[in-house]
Amino acid sequence: MTTATRAPRTLPATATAAQTPSRVPVSPLPSLTGLRWMAALLVFGLHVRNFGYFSGTGDHIMTWGFGSGATGVSFFFILSGFVLTWSARPGDRALAFWWRRIARIYPVHLVTAAIALLMACTLAHQARPTRIQGLANVLLVHSWWRPWWQTLDPVSWSLACEAFFYAAFPLLALVLRRLGARGSAALAGVSVLTVLVLSRADAHQWLPQPINSFPAARLPEFVLGAATARLVLLDRWRGPGLEASLALAIIGYFLVPQVTAGYPATPCTLIGFALLIPAAAVADLRGLPSLWRHPRLVRLGELSFAFYMVHLLVLRAGTSLFGTYPRFGLPTAVAVTAVAFAVSLGLSWVLYEAVERPARRLLLRKRRSVTTQPAAPPAPVPPALDAPATVPPAPIPDSRQDRSR
Repeated sequence: MTTATRAPRTLPATATAAQTPSRVPVSPLPSLTGLRWMAALLVFGLHVRNFGYFSGTGDHIMTWGFGSGATGVSFFFILSGFVLTWSARPGDRALAFWWRRIARIYPVHLVTAAIALLMACTLAHQARPTRIQGLANVLLVHSWWRPWWQTLDPVSWSLACEAFFYAAFPLLALVLRRLGARGSAALAGVSVLTVLVLSRADAHQWLPQPINSFPAARLPEFVLGAATARLVLLDRWRGPGLEASLALAIIGYFLVPQVTAGYPATPCTLIGFALLIPAAAVADLRGLPSLWRHPRLVRLGELSFAFYMVHLLVLRAGTSLFGTYPRFGLPTAVAVTAVAFAVSLGLSWVLYEAVERPARRLLLRKRRSVTTQPAAPPAPVPPALDAPATVPPAPIPDSRQDRSR
């Protein structure tokens, strides 16, 4: 695997769809991996606060710093659309794409679901799912029905959304390949407008149920990421630099407490995240400074999917030791949080090294072995929670797209 510290190869700044060669060098995007870890850390902090480890001033600090941590999931959705579009293979078949996605997310999902089921059967204060709830979780359709959405491992609701995105991506990729810069920018604008309309509808309860976990409602974020990736591929991205984009994302993050919790908070960070992700990619492509490509952040980013999937199970297991909402004093709360973080990170390393990587290699090797014309071994293309440190060559736009610009 390409290291994050290697100097990135860049696309010519003046390249156009017609001028870009049929194959371009592999371009590492380690900054996206580092950013992915930060988003996972925000979600962890939110759940620590929700479990009531801190009291008094500590609780106020946790609420200030991590009360908006749920927006990390929105970041993952946008990132997923960007990464999958960036790394899409010309002429790729839908079945091959779906199989790679299954190989990427399903092994960890099944293992954490099994752990959650074991905990539900052996630990006190753990809800036991019905058979239909468990089956819906395993099949990643549980987010379509509100009573099921936090079955087994609660964070897996976002994987159900991702599964829907993956199902739609081959069609989305086909559309994007026919869009020039103006069409891609228009699609991004429509995605933002759709999120604004849905957030208003959810805030005013115009819909039959909350839509924060409803896969179709989260699709515009995925499409927004895909559209911005298309603009970067066409070398027509004109967004602000990495520092300005990060500042906008941080401002949006701290605006979240001012609006209704849940889906209505999504617009606060939507623009900042949609600017930050391509800005980080461009920084890597052009060799510009980026804190996010530090090797340690990249390594943590590689573990972030497993960390995301296991951390809430660790916190749930802690309720058997500490009870519900223990409200520790500040020193004890910091120590307990540090232990929970260390255990979660250690288990994520085990999941990554013992489940995620070997299972993916095994499943993809079997797929290639039964294919009459096997493709080159694919670079690991992650889900929304697992953007790559390196990505394969970018798909080349159809020369007909020049006329749409």
